Amino acid sequence: MAPVQEKKLLGAAGAPDTLENTIEDEEGQNLWSSILSEVSTRSLSKLPSGKNILVFGEDGSGKTTIMAKLQGAEHNKNGRGLEFLYLIVHDEDRDDQTRCNVWILDGDLYHKGLLKFAASAESLTDTLAVFVADMSRPWTIMESIQKWASVLREHIDKLKILPEEMRRLEQELVKHFQEYVELEEASQGSPQRRGHPVSGTEDEEVVLPLGENVLTHNLGIPVLVVCTKCDAVSVLEKEHDYREEHFDFIQSHIRRFCLQYGAALIYTSVKEEKNLDLLYKYIVHKMYDFQFTTPALVVEKDAVFIPSGWDNEKKIAILHENFTTVKPEDAFEDFIVKPPVRKLVHDKEVAAEDEQVFLMKQQSLLAKQPATPTRANDSPARAPTGSPRPSSRSGPANVASVSPMTAVKKPDPNMKGAAANEGVLANFFNSLLSKKTGSPGSPSAGGVQSSAKKAGQKPVLTDVQAELDRMTRKPDSISANDTSPTENED
Repeated sequence: MAPVQEKKLLGAAGAPDTLENTIEDEEGQNLWSSILSEVSTRSLSKLPSGKNILVFGEDGSGKTTIMAKLQGAEHNKNGRGLEFLYLIVHDEDRDDQTRCNVWILDGDLYHKGLLKFAASAESLTDTLAVFVADMSRPWTIMESIQKWASVLREHIDKLKILPEEMRRLEQELVKHFQEYVELEEASQGSPQRRGHPVSGTEDEEVVLPLGENVLTHNLGIPVLVVCTKCDAVSVLEKEHDYREEHFDFIQSHIRRFCLQYGAALIYTSVKEEKNLDLLYKYIVHKMYDFQFTTPALVVEKDAVFIPSGWDNEKKIAILHENFTTVKPEDAFEDFIVKPPVRKLVHDKEVAAEDEQVFLMKQQSLLAKQPATPTRANDSPARAPTGSPRPSSRSGPANVASVSPMTAVKKPDPNMKGAAANEGVLANFFNSLLSKKTGSPGSPSAGGVQSSAKKAGQKPVLTDVQAELDRMTRKPDSISANDTSPTENED
């Protein structure tokens, strides 16, 4: 009986120990449940992953450069097809971070089929579209963003999305556009997480209807238009004579496009690092619902920022007040004209011809040309001028050999500059000789003039060479007339 009593005593003594173990087990379970609940709460508040940014733009517009700048890396490589990089998004409140995928489509439309790897029907709800326009070439802006918007519209239509799901996405985009409010800088709440304003009255929840031209091209995803290279505004003013009117006209057309797609607009410059931080904050605001407090910026023409939901037709009409030479409804390409391209002549390469081929061509050309008998015809005419003085002293014979047109020498083509001076001198000496030959003491000279007049021939005074020939003949006749009286006396 003793062992049974001992067992009973042990059982009675161990009852308090069992109660303590039970309490400890309950406390341990509560601790684990609290830890699990905290972990589950944190997992719900963590930044979502799998967000995508689709970037469209022409080659050379700077789309890869600006995205690499947001990533914090220097872009020095040009990709082809579909480029990929990511942005590190950090939540300071919960000390959490995630990656946001960035897909950059090539500027060639040939690669548009690669969009199927970047945007699918499942990932479309977590996608932001960015259309990049080059401000250094403003004449390409409207054509470029309209082209890429149609490419994205075509791709979304090809996705197998249920009509109910697509309608839901479109209604959410309309709701975000209508519920836009400008948060003040001093608004309370998290500096990053978006603090939705607490509506104290029901009037604040009233949503205004959309305008006439607002969200007429609803893609179901948020859209952002980024104008790069806005530092080229000063270059456009100097080289292409752009004025305030041109920049207001460009901005008005872009803002009307943004109204149709419910898009935001921002002007940036990587060179001057302008609005880059603002661009990053707005992207994470649209993708991760971070708080965003920057209002619209429309004062500076090279640093414009229009958030989605802020703009309307009346605000755009303010730009039209400065128009003097253009109307708001004028076509974009009629006023923003592409400048003519200057063609460089030295760009064309000239190939030298083979030497033997060149010589053979010249030989064939010389063989085809007729013979030129000008030298042979001139030789008889020069014979009287170079011959010695004839033995006969009769004047008419000398005049007949000089005065006809056939005996006139052709002027030397090299003698152009001094031809006028020689003509003046020839006329001067000819007048002196004619006075001497007309004197009573020289009957032979008078006979020469009378015989020339009777023959109906006039000396050609307009030809310089003829005048010089006459000068060489006249002194000979004069000297002959002067020596004839002495001979008769002898």
